[in-house]
Amino acid sequence: MTESTAAPRRKRTDARRNVEALLDAAKTVFGTSGVDAPAKEITDLAGVGVGTLYRHFPQRSDLIKAVIEREIDACAEAAPALAAEYEPGEALARWLDRLATFVATKRGFASALHSGDPAYEGLSGFFMAKLGPALGSLLDRAVAAGAIRAGVSPQDLLYAVAKLCAPRPDEAPGYGRRMTALLVDGLRSA
Repeated sequence: MTESTAAPRRKRTDARRNVEALLDAAKTVFGTSGVDAPAKEITDLAGVGVGTLYRHFPQRSDLIKAVIEREIDACAEAAPALAAEYEPGEALARWLDRLATFVATKRGFASALHSGDPAYEGLSGFFMAKLGPALGSLLDRAVAAGAIRAGVSPQDLLYAVAKLCAPRPDEAPGYGRRMTALLVDGLRSA
């Protein structure tokens, strides 16, 4: 069996735990200090060495991309749970608030993503592929229940929330969430 046809090696339990700790720490540090925060700040919070960080994420862009993908996955996975727990309009509003929180708290992500670094090329497609269907199911339920007006596409709403939550230096961190709540109020049926 050649190296290219061999089954991918499974990560050891401690390696998986280290990756999870690094991703959790990076999420926290990126949220407070931005994506250019020192690697040592991330590794100290994760309780691992700098070598462990670079073994799993050789480039800063690898870590940023992994954090973003993980957050997108978590947001997409929240849709069915919210739909099961809340009425359709409320489930949609809560999911959009979660999305707004994700977008608004990622200091420096927008500039990194638009930096031209080829490592980020697929993230826009990943964002739409994961979040579009999740939001679409919530939208369909809310429209069918008469909670919001028809005619809004998941793509339009995703772009609107992303624009509303773009970090602004002159606004408090909750600005994007407030604007998203205003958007949701505007979608409600009369």
